[in-house]
Amino acid sequence: MSTTGAHVPDDGAGGGAAAAIAAVVPPRAGWWWWQRRRSFVLDLVLAAVSAIECAFEGATFADRTGILPSAGALLGVCVGSVLVLRRRWPVTVVLVGIAMTPAQMGFLLSLVGLYTLAASEVPRRITAALAGMNGFGTLLVAFLQFQDNLRNSDDGTSMGMPLTLIVSALMALGLTGPPVLLGLYVRARRRLVESLRERADGLERELELLAEKAVERAERARAEERTRIARDMHDVVAHRVSLMVVHAAALKAVALKDPQKASASAELLGDMGRQALTELRQMLGVLRTAAAPVQVAAVRADAVRAEAAADGPSLARLAALIEESQAAGMGVELTVEGAERPCGARIEATVYRVVQEALTNVHKHAAGAKAVVLLAYREAEVAVLITNGPSDGSAQAALPSGGHGLLGMKERVTAHGGGFAAGPTADGGFRVSAMVPLRSA
Repeated sequence: MSTTGAHVPDDGAGGGAAAAIAAVVPPRAGWWWWQRRRSFVLDLVLAAVSAIECAFEGATFADRTGILPSAGALLGVCVGSVLVLRRRWPVTVVLVGIAMTPAQMGFLLSLVGLYTLAASEVPRRITAALAGMNGFGTLLVAFLQFQDNLRNSDDGTSMGMPLTLIVSALMALGLTGPPVLLGLYVRARRRLVESLRERADGLERELELLAEKAVERAERARAEERTRIARDMHDVVAHRVSLMVVHAAALKAVALKDPQKASASAELLGDMGRQALTELRQMLGVLRTAAAPVQVAAVRADAVRAEAAADGPSLARLAALIEESQAAGMGVELTVEGAERPCGARIEATVYRVVQEALTNVHKHAAGAKAVVLLAYREAEVAVLITNGPSDGSAQAALPSGGHGLLGMKERVTAHGGGFAAGPTADGGFRVSAMVPLRSA
């Protein structure tokens, strides 16, 4: 039997039964205080059956007491009809049933009222008190009725009193205990279902939040990966193409005067182009993999492995990078301090890219200037310093600049928790310094 309980917290605090009873009012929804139509129909049917029962019982009681049977039947109809209020005022229904106990009226009213009271959110102390009152009233009325019947019988014995008391107690317990226990079970089950529903709603909200955070992390990872790939492409394209432009200008200048030197420059120009294409092909392969959002982690791993490969950027290839710039006509020197040792693929790639971009900027903005690259292996870090003097004013090929070189170098270094600084020197040149801690490896 489904009921809509009143919503009063069972905290055992004071405040009186009157305040608790006044608060026992469920929220209005639908048909007055019924939330569903079938509940409304059920209560009407129960009230009608109770009214018919109480009408017969009221007429019988009125006949025994000398009152007009019609008046007793009318009273019974009014009493039985109170059952229609059981969902809104369960305490009132039980009190009416207790009041009608002496008249032996309202059997169904008491059973349904006690069940509804126990299943509602009325404080348990009130439920226990009213159930006790109903049981005591039933016990007293049954005891008096049995005693009267035993006195009027012809075979009355001395065992009549204990027998009457036992039967009356069993009857009171049978009419009070089952509906109360059933109501308490329904109440506990309803609370359990509500708690499970709230927990399920909470878990659903948590899953939604986790899904949103996962999407945000994926978007952030994709953005970081796009930034890293764009930075690598900038370094490769800017450095290789700038050297190719410089060699192309030199090739044009010596093509007629020194064919042998022009042939060597052309061969070097082709080698640089092939190297640039190889590095770009590796990055484009990573970009194709990055098209799948679920493979962001694999993209990062592939990128790290690509940089750690033998033909990838590393400190071992720093001398070859210097030679490329020397072949392009730049006066550049490499100085190494400390004992050379492996520093981790990502750290070595970062230092290599910083040197590469710094030399590219020298080609772009200080044609003819001399540069010095100082690489220092320290106990807890690896540092690099690139300085160049002012331009000698010689003609240079027009090399565009996107303005992302210094920013890319800083992002690479700070991603490892290192320090980066760049700026002009007192003699009109420029310096770039970076320090990468080895603990980031």
